[in-house]
Amino acid sequence: MADALSIELRGVTKEYLAGGARARVLDRLDLTVAAGEMVALMGPSGSGKSTLLNLVAGLDRPTSGTVLAGGRPLEGLTDDQLSAWRSRNVGFIFQRYHLLSVLTAEQNVEVPLLLFKLPGEERRRRVRTALELVGLLDRARHYPRQLSGGQEQRVAIARAIVTDPGVLLADEPTGNLDGTSAGEILDLVGLLNRQLGKTVVMVTHDPAAAARAGRLLYLNKGVLAPGATAGGT
Repeated sequence: MADALSIELRGVTKEYLAGGARARVLDRLDLTVAAGEMVALMGPSGSGKSTLLNLVAGLDRPTSGTVLAGGRPLEGLTDDQLSAWRSRNVGFIFQRYHLLSVLTAEQNVEVPLLLFKLPGEERRRRVRTALELVGLLDRARHYPRQLSGGQEQRVAIARAIVTDPGVLLADEPTGNLDGTSAGEILDLVGLLNRQLGKTVVMVTHDPAAAARAGRLLYLNKGVLAPGATAGGT
C-alpha cells in the first residue's frame, strides 16, 4: 500500500487573466495537511476551492508560491513529469461521476491502470480489490445506466483508488446524491482515510459532510478565514 502524502502550500497566489485584468483567486495562502489527515474545505462559490484542489493535483500551477507533496515541490516538474506523478499519487472523486457509459463498472475502474505497464492479470486483480473495497464486486459487469447514483459514485471511488494513490481529492462528492446515498459515500471516504491512511482533501457545501473530517477550513475570496480551522468529528 502506498504511503499517504502530506500537502503544503507556502505563500500561494493564483491569478487569471479576465477581460484584460488580473483576477486573484488565491491570495498568499498557507496551508499544511498532514499525511493521513482528512480535511474539509468550505466556502462560497468562487472562493477558490476548486482552484486549490487543482494546484494540489498539479493540474494548475501557482502564479507565485510553492506547492509541496510529501515534501517535494511540484513547480520543478515538467508537464509530463507532473502527469506521471499525478497518475501514481492522486485520486479524484467528483460531484459528477464521469463514468464512460459504454464501459462496464470494472472497465471504468481499469482505465487509470492502462497508463501503466502492468500484466493483464495484475490489472484485473487491482480492479477486483477496488470494487470489493467499495462493495460493488457483484456489479462489476454492470453498465453505468444499470446502477443507482450512489453505486455510480462508488465505481468512481474505486477508479480513484485503483492505483493506490497517497492523496484523494474530493470535489463535492455527495452533491448529486440523496441523503442515504450521501451518508454511505461519506462512510466509505472515512474508511479510506482511517483504515487505509489516505490523505483526503474534500471540498463541500454540506455541513454534514464537513463534520466527517478531522479539520474544517473555510475559504473566502482566496483567503483562509481566521479561526476556521477547528476540527469536526
